[in-house]
Amino acid sequence: MVRVCADKTKPRKLLPILVQSNMIQGTLFETSITLPELSSHLWEAANILRGSPVDRTDWKSYILPLLFFKRICDVWDEERQTMIDDYGEHFPDEHRFQIPEGSHWQDVREASSNVGTALQNALRNIEVANQKHLYGVFGDAQWTNKEKLSDQLLKDLIEHFSALNLSNKRVHSHVMGDAYEYLIKKFADTTKNKAGEFYTPRSVVHLIVDMLDPQEGETVYDPACGTGGMLLAAVTHLRNKGGDARTFFGKLYGQEKNLTTASIARMNLVLHGVDDYQVMRGDTLENPAFSEDDQLKTFDVVLANPPYSIKQWNREKFQSDPWQRNFLGTPPQGRADYAFFQHILKSLDAKTGRCAILFPHGVLFRKEEAEMRKKLIEADLVECVLGLGANLFYNSPMEACILICCTRKPPKRQGQILFIDAVHEVARVQGQSFLKPEHQSRILSAYQSYSNDPGFATVATLEEIAAQDYSLSIPLYVRRKTANSQTEDLKTLAEVWADWEQGSRAFWQEMDALVDMLDSL
Repeated sequence: MVRVCADKTKPRKLLPILVQSNMIQGTLFETSITLPELSSHLWEAANILRGSPVDRTDWKSYILPLLFFKRICDVWDEERQTMIDDYGEHFPDEHRFQIPEGSHWQDVREASSNVGTALQNALRNIEVANQKHLYGVFGDAQWTNKEKLSDQLLKDLIEHFSALNLSNKRVHSHVMGDAYEYLIKKFADTTKNKAGEFYTPRSVVHLIVDMLDPQEGETVYDPACGTGGMLLAAVTHLRNKGGDARTFFGKLYGQEKNLTTASIARMNLVLHGVDDYQVMRGDTLENPAFSEDDQLKTFDVVLANPPYSIKQWNREKFQSDPWQRNFLGTPPQGRADYAFFQHILKSLDAKTGRCAILFPHGVLFRKEEAEMRKKLIEADLVECVLGLGANLFYNSPMEACILICCTRKPPKRQGQILFIDAVHEVARVQGQSFLKPEHQSRILSAYQSYSNDPGFATVATLEEIAAQDYSLSIPLYVRRKTANSQTEDLKTLAEVWADWEQGSRAFWQEMDALVDMLDSL
């Protein structure tokens, strides 16, 4: 892309990094900014908003776009300075993203009044100038609402970000992206009751990406992509294996209903060095964004944490779905889990397609979905059912499960389903549960070996599952080990307790599903 300045004899004033030393809280940095330094400084921006009329649930809507705006302007300056050094003032300069005249960070910084209007105009101009990748990327924050953001408050935020040079030479894209992810995590921590709407814990994301093992050049899709964490985890996974993550460029797809969250996802990808992607805003069930030849577009890998058991959805339209996503049946109005499930299965490539989906345990045994579950199992699409520990997600203390499905299971796995009970593979620190690397490793090893591990993993045949009325409830198949497993007639107190605990866990899982169903009524 090429841009020629209107008047090359009067170059615009560049950001401080190009004309003066960079000071951060009194410390001079001559080398690259580290992730802890950058993360700490960025989170201080949130402290500027503390006590302001901006609700903490909206902090991300203002701070993340400012960070992105500052980054692309600093990179623009860096690119321009390089072109001047190499070719002189009058040579057309090339940029990754275009910054129209009057829409640079420095232009907004110099606004003496109506700062919000100046900022909003600059962001919209940049979106229009970069429609392919940036249109709508800055979201719909109310920059001009002075009751929320006074000129002085905005100036404080802008000056805080101005202290940092975010050019490529000073901040590598990986560090920039990790700092952005750090902010997303911090915002999730401060708004736990709403965090589940846009943030999936990264330890869980890394586990399911490792289980699906995306390969170079494969297409990756997330139909409820939130902030883009799963798409980026696929890129990171390939890089960690020594692969060329650039083979994913143009092959990452996501859809997200919430405008702000979709914008965060797009910024997240760009800040991690991923320019070529497709993240669309919209309701996946109502209007799926990706199609080919009048059919749903299919993908090699689908990763998803769809909203749990949503009640307000267009069930009537789904009954006669034009995309034939109701091939297992039409889910009840009170929960759309199997609507998302069927959308994902329909989006899998016929030869290479595989998916991992986070669900509430109720999808494994609820009576109202029994017929759909039976068809699913008989089609031999389910490869693994993994039960996770409690409190891993911000929006629910209940246990969640992961279902892994394949359109073409390996021959040795056909006619079977692996059940993994990882309820105890969890750590808890400062009120937040997560999977340690050793937890992820044990689960991954069990999935890859696809064999029995008493008390942890069981391979069940479809005939055995049919004998359980096609229930996929994990405690029916994975029985916890007892100290005296060879003794039938006489059990120790510990063994009796273990049996009771096993049965009661299945009972309470079903009670959770029942309470959820009653709540929907």
